[in-house]
Amino acid sequence: MFRKKGSFVLASIIMSVSVFLAACGGGGGQQTAPPAGQAGGTEASKSDGQSYVFKAGHSLTEDHPYHLALKKMAEDVDKRSNGKVKIEVYPLSQLGAERELTEALTFGTADMSITSTAPVMNFHPKLGVLDLPFLFESREQAYKVLDGQVGQDLLKDLENANLVGLAWAENGFRHITNGSKVIKKPEDVAGLKIRTQENPIHLAAFEALGAKPTPMAWTEALTALQQGVVDAQENPAIVAQTYKLYESKQTQMALTGHVYSAAMILFSKPVWDKLPADVQQLLAEEAKKAGQYERELMIKMEEEAISTIKAKGVVITEDVDKQAFRDAMKPVYDKFSGQFGKELVDQIVNTK
Repeated sequence: MFRKKGSFVLASIIMSVSVFLAACGGGGGQQTAPPAGQAGGTEASKSDGQSYVFKAGHSLTEDHPYHLALKKMAEDVDKRSNGKVKIEVYPLSQLGAERELTEALTFGTADMSITSTAPVMNFHPKLGVLDLPFLFESREQAYKVLDGQVGQDLLKDLENANLVGLAWAENGFRHITNGSKVIKKPEDVAGLKIRTQENPIHLAAFEALGAKPTPMAWTEALTALQQGVVDAQENPAIVAQTYKLYESKQTQMALTGHVYSAAMILFSKPVWDKLPADVQQLLAEEAKKAGQYERELMIKMEEEAISTIKAKGVVITEDVDKQAFRDAMKPVYDKFSGQFGKELVDQIVNTK
């Protein structure tokens, strides 16, 4: 939680409160979060020289674009505020795994995070539209959607989940790794015990392929891969390289690109509501810069990651029959499109 010079903002979680209440804004009463950069809450509209320290967490390593982008944001915020606003960055789930940290944001017991959208949809289901398989054919299409009206509306809608969506970032296109076989077509995935994120759309997508998806936090997944509890996993290439999955029996990578993993820089709405307007504006502006910087880092580091793991002996399969995968995963659209609205899904798919 953030600290203001001369005082500490304390909060407690009533453990019996359900995730459902958190998702509906139960942690922040009836306050409405102001648009980024506008005053809200009960404090003065300007900081008047007060000092603030915010804790920002994420689930990946210190050399991942998530961390590098947050560190750059922290440096820029510190410089622009003449040291009055500071951000402390905590990698490797030190403040909680993605879902746990997101829940803490809704309660106001954590300040800030950068996370993929998949765990966040547990608190704001509409966000799950971005996790539909093969929704985006390219990064360019994804950027047009997320930086356009659809993406900005999705960020604003997060207020209903007691979250403030500051900016879009990314975790890249997701690919499948395993240690037993080459994957080129849907039937090659049948029967694989594959670790997935805690996301109902991802589960449904792999069930449609005949796989045996097993949802778990990434901190648990590494052990599960090493011990053979699961056979496979799916993640962007940079994750496979960062965590040296080739040392965890993952010697095959199929470049399926089945999901574009959008990410977002989030802030706690209960904390945001108490901040003066100039601090809000500073954070909002620098978060957008950090999101763009993170995207640029991801593109560069993803290419390097594929080269690195290939050099380590991982077999990279590029000639994947993506149309066959799309066809096999069509039942996922039939199941979930109604939840998000066919018009929204069509608007995204038809953006070129």
